[in-house]
Amino acid sequence: MIIISIAININYSIKPFLQTINKTIFTENMNFYENTIIVRQDLAAKDLKNLKDKYNKIIDDTSGKVLKIEEWGLLNFVSKIKNYNKGHYIHFKFEGNKDTVNEINRKIKVDRSIIRFLTVKLKKLDLEKEFFKKDKSE
Repeated sequence: MIIISIAININYSIKPFLQTINKTIFTENMNFYENTIIVRQDLAAKDLKNLKDKYNKIIDDTSGKVLKIEEWGLLNFVSKIKNYNKGHYIHFKFEGNKDTVNEINRKIKVDRSIIRFLTVKLKKLDLEKEFFKKDKSE
């Protein structure tokens, strides 16, 4: 009886400690990322929205969290990319782990509507600044 009660007491005293360790490990693996994708110029607005929703869902499903999505619009290229002169730029700012990034990159590589993409890992994420924000005063 004494051995069983000691085992039960140890189990109850270690359980909160193990839960704290699991939370710490989970949050330490989360990093900040920016992912910019360039989509073909001939895609309709409906298809662009579906594409944004698709990658937003992929990030959420792979234990990531989308913090901000910016649409930079249709911009000209300096030189042709895959016979296109223009492309729609979509910029995701999110928090995730390596599995999130690997899944996004895997899906992007087989998506025929995406011309180019770039994923960058950051130490600190700036949610205030938008690079291509259009002023309403113009």
